[in-house]
Amino acid sequence: MVDKEKENILSGQRQSDDPVDNALRPTSLKELIGQSQVKENLQIQIHAAKNRKEALEHVLFYGPPGLGKTTLAHILAVEMGVNIKVTSGPAIERAGDLAAILTNLRAGDILFIDEVHRLGRQVEEILYPAMEDYALDIVIGKGPAAKSVRLKLPRFTVVGATTRLALLTAPLRARFGAVYRLDYYDEKALGDIIRRGARLLQVPADEEGIVEIARRARGTPRIALRMLRRVRDYAEVKADGRISCDVAEAGLNLMNIDGMGLDEMDRRILLTIIDKYNGGPVGLNTIAASVSEEADTIMDVVEPYLLQLGFIDRTAQGRVATQLAYEHLGRPYTSPKSQLDLFGEE
Repeated sequence: MVDKEKENILSGQRQSDDPVDNALRPTSLKELIGQSQVKENLQIQIHAAKNRKEALEHVLFYGPPGLGKTTLAHILAVEMGVNIKVTSGPAIERAGDLAAILTNLRAGDILFIDEVHRLGRQVEEILYPAMEDYALDIVIGKGPAAKSVRLKLPRFTVVGATTRLALLTAPLRARFGAVYRLDYYDEKALGDIIRRGARLLQVPADEEGIVEIARRARGTPRIALRMLRRVRDYAEVKADGRISCDVAEAGLNLMNIDGMGLDEMDRRILLTIIDKYNGGPVGLNTIAASVSEEADTIMDVVEPYLLQLGFIDRTAQGRVATQLAYEHLGRPYTSPKSQLDLFGEE
């Protein structure tokens, strides 16, 4: 059984110990590191809205977990000088729940909906006129005596965040005036984030130690800061409290995170494709059953980074391990042509 801490540390999903990140989050676009194109577009959008003294257009952020969608929503509220109401798609179960939230908003306020693709259909129907016409349609009474009443709402901004843009319904997606994709961070940007985090946490860290953490952080700030806290613990208990290259390497190796940022689950999946299925192609559900993991977890958490590294390919027949994966794991490479020969094909 894989230890949960080891299994989850490289997940971009928010965990129980992540509230510490609130103190490490930037509070303005000036403090935000990375995502330069998104940042520049938001600066223009904010400046224009302030000049016109209007609320921001509705904004949608999408991309893998841990890249800063929630942070950007809070930054927008700070930059605009307005309040922010935070909720999530699964938390709004009934149309009445959304109506209660909307009627408590003031002019210019931001409503941040995390995992917006998980909103129920009835809730979405209430949200459409609220986003487009700033009006709330409610039905009073039942049967023949029922009547529809339209309540005017102040001009507000919906900021949505999703990790699964394809699951967002077309009508809802069309009502966002600005849609931004957040990309993985490069090692330099991650190094700047870790350096800032170490300073705020008052942890002494060498440049080589920061680079070592950034190299294994899978391009994700949330994972980088999580690693920083774990390595800080290791440095305090097993070393002199300073994060050097050797301390960072030893601490991360103890968590089964290798030099490319792969953990035990990543390696199990690659080895399953290579050893059990001759490098593929093999279906996602077959892989999930072989490693006793949910298919959605593999697709959302594990695969994106393996695809980014070029360790696996998605084909119509299934997943295929690449030559880079064979080399990283120290396995002799079997070409796709040789795999076809196993089935007697010319």
